[in-house]
Amino acid sequence: MPAKGQIRYGYWMPVFGGWLRNVGDEGMEASWQYVSKLARRSEELGYALSLIAELNLNDIKGIEAPSLDAWSTAAALAAITSTLELMVAVRPTFHSPALFAKQAANIDQISNGRLALNVVSSWWEQEARMYGVHFEKHDDRYERTSEWLDVVNGAWCQDLFSFTGKHYRTENTVLEPKPVRSPRPVIYAGGESEAAKNLIAEKCDAYVMHGDSPEYVATKIEDMRKRRDKLGLPPMQFGVAGYSFVRDTEAEVREELERITNVNASAKGFANYEQWLQGTQLEQKMSLQEYSVSNRGLRSNLFGTAEQVRKQVARFEEVGVDLLLLQFSPQLEEMERFSRDVIRPQG
Repeated sequence: MPAKGQIRYGYWMPVFGGWLRNVGDEGMEASWQYVSKLARRSEELGYALSLIAELNLNDIKGIEAPSLDAWSTAAALAAITSTLELMVAVRPTFHSPALFAKQAANIDQISNGRLALNVVSSWWEQEARMYGVHFEKHDDRYERTSEWLDVVNGAWCQDLFSFTGKHYRTENTVLEPKPVRSPRPVIYAGGESEAAKNLIAEKCDAYVMHGDSPEYVATKIEDMRKRRDKLGLPPMQFGVAGYSFVRDTEAEVREELERITNVNASAKGFANYEQWLQGTQLEQKMSLQEYSVSNRGLRSNLFGTAEQVRKQVARFEEVGVDLLLLQFSPQLEEMERFSRDVIRPQG
């Protein structure tokens, strides 16, 4: 991971065909043709990382809408990109850990060490039932995730690895070739419950947060640093999600904000949004307006004129954020503008 103080720009790969629940067609179809074009162009624009979400159903546009599989997409992207870090979401309840460790190590080899994990302890009970996966209570899922991480890490790092736990058992696992990245691919995770934060502090490398103000994010970073220090472990990296757009005038900013927050509660993704609220434990209540933009993205306030956005990025950097995970709509066009005005401003 990069040295502290060097903020990186990442983005969510639009595997669901967009990020706005109130806009049907965002001009960014869920297809290999689109995401492969986007990934290659993002490297040219200065983006360092892409987060590839893992859901078998589309929670943005409705369950009948197309969505791309995260891990086969990641393997293909690994072969056609050269610098982009691929942070791929993985849910332990959907993957046997030793078999997963083998598959992920192979993708890391294909990418020459650019694979990273975003470990997610599931939230969507309906999806689990539809795909024949057992859905556990919140804290039980984190108990499983803890064991799952032990198996994955052990298989990656040891020549022979055995494990006996409540959920998993392996005997003399051999995994070759190992991942390229040493000592292992970076493990990112997010969560706001005590179970999540304790697990992440102990067994992950980076903490990723939903969108929030720099001031609120600073308190979360300080909390995680204390947990990490108490365990005697090296410093973590910190990432924050945000929905972003850049416009030339305040009037244009207001117009775009109205477009993306014009909530239509009958949209197909609304029921999925309600299930997400019920299946997770958040520190703050969500407003109905925030339904239209996922991951509390607007709370990061990474929208406005170029000067306003650059100042907000600087505020996040000052409180210790290393990575911004951005959503855009339409993705390619807005990423081009953000790169020109914020990542690589002229003059």
